[in-house]
Amino acid sequence: MHDPKKLNRRHFTQISTASALGASAIAAAKEPGASTAGNSASKSAQIQPVGGRDIDSTAKKVPLAPPDKQPPNLELPSTPPKKIGYAIVGLGQLSLGQILPAFGQCEFAEPVALVSGHPDKAKTVAEAYGIESDAIYNYDNFDQIANDDRIDIVYIVLPNSMHAEFTIRALEAGKHVLCEKPMASTIDECERMIEAAKKADRKLMIAYRLHYEPFNQKVMQMCDEKRFGQIKTFSGSFCINVTAPNIRLSSKLAGGPVGDVGVYPINASRYVTGEEPIEVFAQSHQPTDDSRFREVPESVSCLLRFPSGVLANIDCSFGTHRSDFFRVACADGMIELTPAFSYNGQRLTTHHSSEQNGSVVTEHDIKEANHFASEMDAFADALLHQKPIQTPGEEGLADMRILAAMAQSIREQRPVRVHQA
Repeated sequence: MHDPKKLNRRHFTQISTASALGASAIAAAKEPGASTAGNSASKSAQIQPVGGRDIDSTAKKVPLAPPDKQPPNLELPSTPPKKIGYAIVGLGQLSLGQILPAFGQCEFAEPVALVSGHPDKAKTVAEAYGIESDAIYNYDNFDQIANDDRIDIVYIVLPNSMHAEFTIRALEAGKHVLCEKPMASTIDECERMIEAAKKADRKLMIAYRLHYEPFNQKVMQMCDEKRFGQIKTFSGSFCINVTAPNIRLSSKLAGGPVGDVGVYPINASRYVTGEEPIEVFAQSHQPTDDSRFREVPESVSCLLRFPSGVLANIDCSFGTHRSDFFRVACADGMIELTPAFSYNGQRLTTHHSSEQNGSVVTEHDIKEANHFASEMDAFADALLHQKPIQTPGEEGLADMRILAAMAQSIREQRPVRVHQA
C-alpha cells in the first residue's frame, strides 16, 4: 500500500490526468449527439459499478433488465380445480377418525354436508370442518338433500343393514353414492342398488380403499404381469378383537366378521388372481361361553377355489389378537403384504430364487398414501373428468355372492358353488 506522504510529483500527475479523462468522458456523454467512437481514452474510462469489470462497449449487448413480456420459465399460479362436495352420512368412529380428516389431503374433494341422528355432535363436527349449519341433515329429512346443490356425492358410512336404503334414497335424490363395504346385506339389495343407480343415471362406487393405495396396487401389478410365474395359492387373514357394545356384534345390523373384516382378504383374493371363485367351503365357530357372540360367529374360515386351480385360504375373527396379512405363492416366488388391510404401515416383501444370488428377499420402498383421501379423490376425479369407476356396484355384488355362498356352506356343512351373474 502506498504511503500518501511518499507520493512524488509524477504519481500525482498520473492520478490527476486519469481523473480529468474520466470527467471529460462524462461531460462528452452528456452532450447531445456526442460520440466517443475511436476515443480510446473514453472507452477505457467508462464508469463501472462497484465490483464490476471493464466490458468492451462494442461487444454484443445482453439485456440486463427483464423484458416487458414474462419470462417463459416463470411459473404462474393455476386456477384451483373444482372440488366435488361430499355429504357424510353417519358420524361414527370411521367418519370422525379417518374419513373427515382425510379431506385435508384431497385435491378434488371436500366435505359440504353431514347426516346424523345426533344434532349436537353434528353441529360440533360441522363447525370443526367449516360446514354450513344449513347443510346438517338427519335421517328423517334426508331426502331434502335433493335440493342442496352443494352436494355431489353422498358417502354412506352406516351399519351394513342400512346401506341399501340410504344408497337408494341418495340416488333417487339425484346424488352419486360412495358406499362402505360390505355393499349390503343380501344379493337382492346389491342388485336393487345397482338398478337404482342406472335408473337415476348416477354413479355408484363401493369404498374398497385398498384398490386406491400404492402397496396393494403394486401387488396387483406384479400378479397381473406374472412377475413370479403362475399364482398357485393365496392365504389371507384379517382378525381383530372386538369389545362389546359394538354394531359389529349385532345380527340385526348385519354384523359378523365375514362382512366386516373377512371381505378384505376375500376381495384381495379376487384382485390378486383376476378371477372369480367358483366354489367355497366355509366353517364357523360361535362359542357359547362368550356373550359377545350371541348373535354372530366369533371366527370364520373358508377355502375358495378359482377356475385356474388357485386355492385361497381365508380366515377372519372378532375374538383374536390382530392378524392382518396376505401371501401369494407363485411358481417362482412369493409376495407378502403385512399388514395388508390396515389404514397405514404396509410392508411389501417379495421372495424369489436367483442362479447368481440364491434366495433373494426384497422389501419394496413405496411411498404411503392416505387410503380414504385416495379413494374419495378417485371418485371425484372420475366425475370431473368422465373417467370410469374402478370399484363400481358390480364389485360389491361379486363379493356379496361369495358371502352368500359362504353362509350357505356353513349352514349345510358342505362346499357350495358361487352363483355367477
